[in-house]
Amino acid sequence: MKKVNKIYINGEFVTPQGTEIFDLINPSNNQKIGEVTLADEVDTQKAVAAAKEAFKTFSKTTISERIHYLEKLKEAVNEKKEELIEVMIEEYGGTRQFVTMSNQHTESWFDSMIDVLQIFEFTRNINSSTIKLQPVGVVAIITPWNASNSSITSKVATAIAAGCTVVIKPSEMSSLQTQVLMDAFHNAGLPEGVVNFVTGLGNVVGTELTNNPDITKISFTGSTAVGKLIAKNAVDTMKRVTLELGGKSPNIILDDADLHQVIPMAIYGAYMNSGQACIAPTRLLVPQNKLDEVNVIAKSVAEKIIVGLPDHEETNIGPMVSVKQFERVQNYIKIGIDEGANILTGGLGKPKGLEAGNFVQATIFTNVKNEMRIAQEEIFGPVLCIIPYKDEEDAIKIANDTPYGLAAYISSADPERAEKVASKIDAGRICINGFRHDPMVPFGGFKQSGVGREYGEYGLMPYLETKAILK
Repeated sequence: MKKVNKIYINGEFVTPQGTEIFDLINPSNNQKIGEVTLADEVDTQKAVAAAKEAFKTFSKTTISERIHYLEKLKEAVNEKKEELIEVMIEEYGGTRQFVTMSNQHTESWFDSMIDVLQIFEFTRNINSSTIKLQPVGVVAIITPWNASNSSITSKVATAIAAGCTVVIKPSEMSSLQTQVLMDAFHNAGLPEGVVNFVTGLGNVVGTELTNNPDITKISFTGSTAVGKLIAKNAVDTMKRVTLELGGKSPNIILDDADLHQVIPMAIYGAYMNSGQACIAPTRLLVPQNKLDEVNVIAKSVAEKIIVGLPDHEETNIGPMVSVKQFERVQNYIKIGIDEGANILTGGLGKPKGLEAGNFVQATIFTNVKNEMRIAQEEIFGPVLCIIPYKDEEDAIKIANDTPYGLAAYISSADPERAEKVASKIDAGRICINGFRHDPMVPFGGFKQSGVGREYGEYGLMPYLETKAILK
């Protein structure tokens, strides 16, 4: 059994003052695999103090110095790539397919910020005045269990590029992954206090970070409910906030799309990260007159989806991260049945032979009405809703009829038509004819999917304060 009993403050691995123990459970079999000693408010205050002291000098570093640190971080994290893959599979049940792809993107967060720094103007002129963009201060980074490493590396890369120092509160459920990242960040050799890790509960460490007056900005990825609490509490000390929250992303299949090409892609996309992804396209909008054809294709594809042990190469869907999450997904499947949606495939209960873990059947509801709870609320599991629409305007209306606006997807034989539809969709990131990743392109949500943007130059700006000097 593994024990995580250190946090990282001021360039050192230290024993937390907190004494509470959190059990780490392998979701594939619900066996205990480790324990983590959780940090408390005092540990958090020490980390904030270290970051505040380090900010005095780090905020004055040159662009070339920051690029050097980003290169060192990239090198150190890449050296841990294989170790991160294995621990992600064990700790939260990420499939080998998904976590391998995820870790291939890790270096792009550092590369993209290096590219931004090489062209970004921290000093600008308007008429006879000088505009200076300076680092905002000490940043609290709060990350979720479903994308822990990606969230941490992308946010840290941005903070370093801006000249900020950070205190990271990763999910306690990602403690084994955090241990690997702490080792990597330590090996990168950044100045003491620039990066600090404090693993603890949200209502302890997260609350302290939100209330601490020496934290200037919070960058949070997680649920909309928690994001709202952070925003409410952060306003007391006027903290800047970037919130990347939930989603219920539409995938619009226009009537000219090749169904045999786009429907399989839509099914696999909805099940990305075993459905535990905020950007997963879990509402599939299809023409009413093609619903029967879509159902046949979707059912055939879903029946080939492999739900299984996450370390197997062929597995498409692994377990839910916890018993609690499994029960949440089961409850939503029951809600869908009670609401009158038709189950095309999957349903309640675990797949045969996988009873020991938190496995959910690959489930598709069809002929779903968009006002149903399963179409409005984020389920965070392998559950797809097929929603028929009458015409293009109806599809746009349905797509926008949601409290969320994080991502959207559109498929069409005519890219210009798809782009015209995209201009009418309320979402922060829209992919046309496929799934794409670009770390230079802004990411964030409309409506209750968040506040602000991450990645590239648009992500760097919220880590900077604007000072105007009029002459």
